[in-house]
Amino acid sequence: MAHPIKTWKGIIIVLSVAIFTTAILIDFTSSFSVDDETKYVPIVIRLYKKVLPDPLPPPPPPSMEKMKTKGCVADGFLTSYGGRTNENAKLINRSECYYLHRAIETWLEPPDFKKAKKIKKKIKKKDIVYGMFIAEAIDVKDNYYYPAEKREFEFDEMCRGHSKNFWGEHTCIPSFKKEEYRKYLRYITEQAIDMGIQSFLFGQIFYQERSDLSNPIIPEIIREMREYADFKNTEIVIGAQTNDIDNPEYLKLFDYIEGGVGIDGSGNIEDGPCHSHWWQQEGDWCWALIWHERFSSKANNVLLHLDWSAKSGDDMSIFVNMNKDTRTKTLRSLHKFFTSRDMGFLMPITTPLPKYNGGCHGKYERFYSADRKYSCQDEDVINEALR
Repeated sequence: MAHPIKTWKGIIIVLSVAIFTTAILIDFTSSFSVDDETKYVPIVIRLYKKVLPDPLPPPPPPSMEKMKTKGCVADGFLTSYGGRTNENAKLINRSECYYLHRAIETWLEPPDFKKAKKIKKKIKKKDIVYGMFIAEAIDVKDNYYYPAEKREFEFDEMCRGHSKNFWGEHTCIPSFKKEEYRKYLRYITEQAIDMGIQSFLFGQIFYQERSDLSNPIIPEIIREMREYADFKNTEIVIGAQTNDIDNPEYLKLFDYIEGGVGIDGSGNIEDGPCHSHWWQQEGDWCWALIWHERFSSKANNVLLHLDWSAKSGDDMSIFVNMNKDTRTKTLRSLHKFFTSRDMGFLMPITTPLPKYNGGCHGKYERFYSADRKYSCQDEDVINEALR
């Protein structure tokens, strides 16, 4: 009869034997070299975690149906975007939100998981699904430690060709082709899964992916993420901003595709595949309205929201310049319109706003908050729609 290990000494002995045995097996089954390091190190790390299991049980599986009907945009909440973390936590705790979209933000900044875990403890609601955004923009000057190799990540080695300063000085577009970026993705997604993040969104994936979608790289990344999540007994969902990609095989790789709705000043939306602001004739750039049949019929699920880019003219800048009655009507009608079509409309809780935008806002003019204590005061309408 097997006996459980009851002491840390016993656990350490088992761990040492397990890692040593793994090293021997690798040595005998293949000629190990420095090039194999990226395969060997994760094995040791995962073995370590296997022998020393997590003290907390995994979160419940995410419900895509509830994500679509009770989802909220809480951009950068776990990253402390816009400050006021305590107030935002109280706002979320009294909300009807089940899913917090993009709660961890990585735009031009690697995720601070220590901070994220601390903020997450402020949420008292149970069974919340937290999301993480994997941005298509990195700062090549960032310092971010990579413990598996005991060094800093080399962000300038992650860049797509000819993308230097694409998003501003010292920035670039990362590429799935770059091994350093793959290591970075592997590290941050595993850290996120460890702390209970269950929804992962790849930003503007056509920038990060190779141009030939018949031979994409993302399936291997998705496989690794799901493999690690399975190892942690955690279910995750993976989405992407796919814009005008209409390749059904590619879109079906993701649990959901995500995008903005493109409202006007009255809260109306268009019914074509591409927004008329950019698309006037064949060959113009397409800002895809992904609920259109051209895209939605080929995707597993569709999540929509009021788009924000921190530039004047985006959905959120238009929304906050509406009067209270128009904002209320817009939120109610968009949520009803999309959920009745088995798509999700994510209600805005906290998002960035353009500088000098005017209109209502949160504590600071650069950030929207639905909190009733500030000028927009949309939280009651949002909660009513989500019930």
